[in-house]
Amino acid sequence: MNFAAILRIALGALRVNKLRSALTMLGIIIGVGAVIVMIAVGNGAQARVEDQIRSLGANLIIVFSASPTFTGARAAAGSLQTISEDDAYAISRELPDEIQTAAPALRGSGQVVAGNANWSTSFYGVTPEYFEAREWAVAEGRVFDAAEVNGAAKVALIGQTVAKNLFGDESAVDQVIRVRKVPLTVIGVLAAKGQNMMGSDQDDIVLVPISTARKRILGATALAKSRSVGSINVKVRQGADIKSAEDKMRDLLRQRHRLQPGQDDDFNVRNMTEILQAQEASSKVLAMLLAAVASVSLLVGGIGIMNIMLVSVTERTREIGLRMAVGARGRDILAQFLIEAVTLSLIGGLVGVLLGVGGATLIGELADWRIQLSTAAIALAVGFAAAIGVFFGFYPARKAARLSPIEALRYE
Repeated sequence: MNFAAILRIALGALRVNKLRSALTMLGIIIGVGAVIVMIAVGNGAQARVEDQIRSLGANLIIVFSASPTFTGARAAAGSLQTISEDDAYAISRELPDEIQTAAPALRGSGQVVAGNANWSTSFYGVTPEYFEAREWAVAEGRVFDAAEVNGAAKVALIGQTVAKNLFGDESAVDQVIRVRKVPLTVIGVLAAKGQNMMGSDQDDIVLVPISTARKRILGATALAKSRSVGSINVKVRQGADIKSAEDKMRDLLRQRHRLQPGQDDDFNVRNMTEILQAQEASSKVLAMLLAAVASVSLLVGGIGIMNIMLVSVTERTREIGLRMAVGARGRDILAQFLIEAVTLSLIGGLVGVLLGVGGATLIGELADWRIQLSTAAIALAVGFAAAIGVFFGFYPARKAARLSPIEALRYE
């Protein structure tokens, strides 16, 4: 018997029992759909973390002021600035083999006004090295230079969120904004970075020269009179050991701050790359776990196929005996039942793909969650479904092929 005839008989048998065939495919449909949805959700989480890593900048370490201790009592975090611009310059100068650049930053917040529009945001006083450390490009305009920093120039760069809320679709370059009543000319608009790992909008920002922030915007406060800063963004050289650079930088700062052995650091060091890599590893484990859980549905579907095929063999025993009596060979019977099992798996797989893609898209829309569909994952799910059809369909098919024609014809 040729393959076309076997295929025709197998498909005919499936059409006779449409409801049973549909119920048999249900486990595969749910399994394939669940695998695709879970992998899409997991890949979306990984992609989000990767975007956050890129938005922060590669090999980034941030030094923050810590809570100082006075006579055994710890002051509130951020109550005093314990690091300075000089610390940043010392890090670049003393550790040239490990550190590419160190950029001090001074933070403030307030209302930004442009014409009749206003927006509450954060502003940072930075140096030109900040853009290198954070790998932050400019979408329009330019960054300020060393001369503008030295002269406390009234210039600023603004993020995409600030530009949209103050100027809408108009170009923000060469426009004038007021930060704490200080007029500043916008010389550039920063490229979009999106949210950071804490969920904060990195594009809701105004960057000004650090001298401008200190002398003009902060005014006569104690912070403005000193060279202290809130943070230092340190970019480690490509290929250098980040952990070693972190340790050397910590030792240098302790020496500069004259801290005794056993005394707590008066600063905090955060290795952002390590934090985000750990988060990325967690996302990968989560994605694998979700895919493994969803794969159980495929196994359950395969067991369902085997059960139904065994029932089908029992119900069609006399038919099998009759076909053998008129010349059908054991391999023809084996091929027929295998084709039935694989057909059920493939159809269920294809329907599951449609269900999975639709479900993943719906989750992305309703939950505002990033979804990343993978062609490889879809192909793998369908291929796995077909393999399950062969694996779980082989035993019933072999049982049917080994029936004795005489015993089969006698079966009631």
